[in-house]
Amino acid sequence: MPHRYYLISGEASGDLHGGRLINAIKERDPQAVFRAWGGENMEQAGAEIVTHYREMAFMGFIEVIRNIRFILGLMKKAKKDLLEFKPDVLVLIDYPGFNMRMAEFAKKNNIKVVYYIAPQVWAWKAHRVEKLKKTVDALLCILPFEKDFFKNRGMDVEFVGHPLLDHVEWLEDLPAEENKQIALIPGSRKQEISNILPIMLATAAQMPDYQFNIAAAPSQNTALYQTLIGDLTNVHIRKDGVKSILQNSNAALVTSGTATLETALVGIPQIVCYHTSWSSYQLAKFFIKVPFISLVNLIANREVVPEMIQNALSPEGLKQHLLDLMHGEAGDEQRKSYLEIREKLGRGGASHRAADAILKLLNPDVDA
Repeated sequence: MPHRYYLISGEASGDLHGGRLINAIKERDPQAVFRAWGGENMEQAGAEIVTHYREMAFMGFIEVIRNIRFILGLMKKAKKDLLEFKPDVLVLIDYPGFNMRMAEFAKKNNIKVVYYIAPQVWAWKAHRVEKLKKTVDALLCILPFEKDFFKNRGMDVEFVGHPLLDHVEWLEDLPAEENKQIALIPGSRKQEISNILPIMLATAAQMPDYQFNIAAAPSQNTALYQTLIGDLTNVHIRKDGVKSILQNSNAALVTSGTATLETALVGIPQIVCYHTSWSSYQLAKFFIKVPFISLVNLIANREVVPEMIQNALSPEGLKQHLLDLMHGEAGDEQRKSYLEIREKLGRGGASHRAADAILKLLNPDVDA
C-alpha cells in the first residue's frame, strides 16, 4: 500500500514550501498519495486540494475573532476529511492557530504528526511548547535559533535549514542606479493588501520618476490592485512572482512576513512595512515578546532593515528611506548584513532533509 500524506497550510509561503516538500517526498516515495489544504504549488506537485489557502487568510486577533464561526467550520471540515482520508502522516506547515488544534485532533486519532516550519512560539505563547510535546511526533524547524529555544524547553527538534535557500539566488550586482525600479510586496491576504498597499501607493505618487511594480498574489484578483492604484501611471501590476520582480529592482517595500527574508536572500535593499487595525496592534504589543517583526532582524538579532509600523508607516518616511537605500550607503550596508544572515541559515536542501525526516518517521527501521 502506498503511503498517504495529508498536508495543511494556510498561506502562500506555506503552499510554496509544501509544494517543494511534496516533490522531495515523491523522489523517495514514488507511489505516495497526497491530499492538502494549500494552493497552486501543492496542486502542481501532485496533491489533491481540499480547500485553497485564500479561504483561510485571516490576520490579526480581532479579525480572527470576527470570523471565528467560519474558522471553526473550516476546522470541522478538516477533521472530517482527515478521518475519511486516513493518512499515514499529517504534515502541518506553519499556521499555528489552526494547525496546533489539528495536531491535537490527529494525535487523539492515532495519526502520526509532523510539524514542518515550527510554529513561532518563541514570539508569544511559549507555554505552547508543552502542547507540541504531547501532540507532535517530529518537529522540523527552519530558523537557526529555534533549535536551542526548543531544546532548552526539553523538546527534541531537527533544524533542516530554510527552504527559501533553494528558491532564491543572490544577485551579485544590483541593477544600475538609473534603473529606478522599486518592488512593492504587500502580502497575499486581501486584508493586509487593503491595509498596507494604499500607503505604498501614496509613496509612489510622490516619486513619479520611479517605476513601482506590485507583486500580485496568485490568489487575488487583479481588480483588487487596479482599484487601489487608480490613475497612477508609474505603478504596474506583475503576476510573474516575487523572485522575478526582485531581480530587476533597486529597492523594495515589503509587508512583514516571509517575503522580508526572501528579499534579503536575493540581496535587495528593503523597508519592512506593517499596518493593521488599532485593536489588533494593541493586542499584539501586549502579547508578542520579540524586539523585531521582520525575520531579517530576528535572525540577525539587530536592526538590519528599517521597520515602519502603524503610525510610523507614512509615504514621506518611506520615500526618504527609499532614496537613502538607492542613492546612499544604507543599501550597501544592508547587503553586507544579508550575507551574514545567509551564513546563519546554513546550506540549501531543507525540503529534502524534511522529506528524509518524514520517511524516517514512517519507516523507522529503514535509513532515509
